Amino acid sequence: MAHLFRAFLVLFLTSVFLSVSAQDSLPVTFGLSTERINSNEVVLRLKAKVPPGVKVYAIQRSADEPLFSTLTFDTSFARYLQDTVDEKGKVRTENDAALGATVRYISDSIIWQQRASIPATDSVVLKGLVTLAYKQGESYLSGEQAIRFYVPREERVSASPQGAVEGITGNRSLWWIFATAFAGGLLALLTPCVYSMIPITVSFFTKRSKNRKEGLRNAVYYSTSIIIIFTLLGFLITLIFGPAALNNLATNWIANLVFFILFLVFGISFLGAFDISLPSSWSTKVDTKAGMGSFAGIFFMALTLVLVSFSCTGPIIGNLLVLAAKGSYYGPLVGMFGFSLALAMPFALFAFFPSKLNILGRAGGWLNAVKVTLGFLELALALKFLSNADLAKGWRILDREIFIALWIVIFGLLGMYLLGKIRFSHDDELPKNDYGLQHLSVTRLFFAMAALFFAVYLVPGMWGAPLKGISAFVPPMGTQDFTGAAAISRGGGAHSDATAETGGLPAPVKYYDRMKIYEPEVVTKYGMITYFDYDEALAVARKVKKPLMLDFTGINCVNCRKMEGQVWSDPRVMQRLKENFVIVSLYVDVQEIDLQTAEVYFSKALNKQVETLGDKHADFQVTRFGANTQPYYFFLDSKENRLAPEGYGYDANIDQFIKLLDGVSAAYNKSDS
Repeated sequence: MAHLFRAFLVLFLTSVFLSVSAQDSLPVTFGLSTERINSNEVVLRLKAKVPPGVKVYAIQRSADEPLFSTLTFDTSFARYLQDTVDEKGKVRTENDAALGATVRYISDSIIWQQRASIPATDSVVLKGLVTLAYKQGESYLSGEQAIRFYVPREERVSASPQGAVEGITGNRSLWWIFATAFAGGLLALLTPCVYSMIPITVSFFTKRSKNRKEGLRNAVYYSTSIIIIFTLLGFLITLIFGPAALNNLATNWIANLVFFILFLVFGISFLGAFDISLPSSWSTKVDTKAGMGSFAGIFFMALTLVLVSFSCTGPIIGNLLVLAAKGSYYGPLVGMFGFSLALAMPFALFAFFPSKLNILGRAGGWLNAVKVTLGFLELALALKFLSNADLAKGWRILDREIFIALWIVIFGLLGMYLLGKIRFSHDDELPKNDYGLQHLSVTRLFFAMAALFFAVYLVPGMWGAPLKGISAFVPPMGTQDFTGAAAISRGGGAHSDATAETGGLPAPVKYYDRMKIYEPEVVTKYGMITYFDYDEALAVARKVKKPLMLDFTGINCVNCRKMEGQVWSDPRVMQRLKENFVIVSLYVDVQEIDLQTAEVYFSKALNKQVETLGDKHADFQVTRFGANTQPYYFFLDSKENRLAPEGYGYDANIDQFIKLLDGVSAAYNKSDS
């Protein structure tokens, strides 16, 4: 069986590479560069190198030519462009008998250039798309390549490597992509989604590694599995199903229920109710079959880590997935490898460490106390996954105050356990001092104090306190059935004088009745007006003459809640958002609100039929803005032109966000003046 499994794995990986190389078949290579002519004008150049045996049809053509190529730019950059695309190079003419027409083509190289009005004081990124019509042998083919020109503030030429594409790769080399993705993988270890897998990883490997050799082998299995799954499965799923596939899986209510059950079972097991282990007959087969069961179990753990962490692993991985969906394979492949490598290395240490814990554990019962503590934490994390499913389906069985009450009980009991007031079947007696009396270690006392402090901290949340420290974990304020006088609900009750001002905006209408429960505390408390429909918000922005802020977010987006709780709630930020902007919150994971029949369409970016509000917003973000992470903020003027070309991803730096808002306001006043 072990040999059969390995053979299947090799065959699977080989098929992945073959499918990638088969689709990455555009024969032309590209090089991009920019040249500043003067303080106000720039020339954008795209050089296409055509290999022997290939004919690329020209951009400039006569009216009766049946085949031609195109170079187009995103409509949001139209204000920069001058004239039309100019073609520089040797263009040949021939009569194509098969087409029955005269065609113009390039067989060696060509330069297409576009003049743009960009002041030297500005830094601009212009995105476009090359659509090539070409003949290879006797076949007439076509293909697309996304491009991105970066024009820096400095008056210098900015050259791009061949095949530069839109997205995070921009004008960077593969080494730069790897380094950036690797750094992103290290930062992902600090995200709440990855936190949840550290205790379950340590506990899973505690009894699995009997000696140093097995510990090292299991750590290699685990880290390698993480890299394989993240790099190849993520890449393949994205290639087939679109850039939002894995994110949809991570936020899917069924997947979250599975995670809830998994963490619940592990938590109960860690408390001592039962041990999770293979039957003895299986264990015997594992030993005689080169550890097949061991690898399969470890591979499953790695798959769980990938799926759990995928919903908040940061902007880098999301942009790489967008690239994969658009046909640029090497950038995402290298980026995903770098990201998964950085993420896997610490977990390899977590997997190897329990081999030493087993040795130390024989000296006393402290290891069981660690496992019980992890059990309480697993129960708390299990509730988070149940909350995700509850929010996605709108069941309202785990509203905010119920969730907080359960956490108060869990962490209160944890504190009592660490103080020695609660005992489980596998617990030893507390150690005795020189006088024969049981006592607590200072370390255990401090952990008990931390657990009890956290339980007390949660109590005001039962009456609507914001709980900023954990606002990303608890359900949104819109699900709270009862709030104290300090909490504000736009749906009923009077606003306080300090928060009554809403910027003079009309109340939202479309989707509001269904979506208001997802409004974060920062919106309900401070009297903000946020819309849930792009067209409605755009109409309001045009009427009140304010820039439109697009907030791409998600019901179960942890980083979105952190931005709202830590950045939006800052008084300086809040004042600017309320007075200077119209905000539309576009939730990409709302699957319970169906579109009207006339609104349903097929999305090439997502490779699926768009039938729900969440899919509509996800497709809008990918196709219009070339991004697939949340939170992500874009700003538009009344003509729907971008006021901040690159937008703004997850960055909880308040001063940086204020600088962005002020810059957008200045750009809006300039564009609409």
